[in-house]
Amino acid sequence: MKLIEPTIAYDRQIQAYRREFLEAGGSMDGCGSLRRFERTQDWLDQVEAFKNIETTPIDRVPASQYIFVREDDEKIVGVIQIRHRFNEYLEKYAGHIGYSVAPSERRRGYATQMLALALPKCRELGIDRVLVSCIRGNEGSRRTILRNGGVYESTVHEPERDIWLERYWIDLSGRD
Repeated sequence: MKLIEPTIAYDRQIQAYRREFLEAGGSMDGCGSLRRFERTQDWLDQVEAFKNIETTPIDRVPASQYIFVREDDEKIVGVIQIRHRFNEYLEKYAGHIGYSVAPSERRRGYATQMLALALPKCRELGIDRVLVSCIRGNEGSRRTILRNGGVYESTVHEPERDIWLERYWIDLSGRD
């Protein structure tokens, strides 16, 4: 497994990942706006723009985007996004990291591996305490966060989507 920045070389795999979510009707957490983009290059242009504060839209925050690729068949099994800082919404609800695993690849430990590989990247960005949230009742995501050192803080109601989110903090200060 490898966690890498997406490139046009993965066009076919990115579109297959997107199609799988659209067909399954699932939410694509941690994918930025992939759901909206029919062309991979348009999504990659947005990913590139979000890397730097100078090119990030004023209502958003800089972010790093990664794909989690199974090396034997080059299939994208997950996508994860690290937000470099908070805006009001992220601080209250979403946190530093959003991620998703392809519906056909769930329950295989990929989310746990992907989050574990993303945490050192958070450290490189100067983030020593990482906030990760999950929808209440999403046991897979909750276990993923706990396996990576998440400590429950609170549950909050997000009114726009009318969902309850559990908030967890992962302390990176003592990790190598």
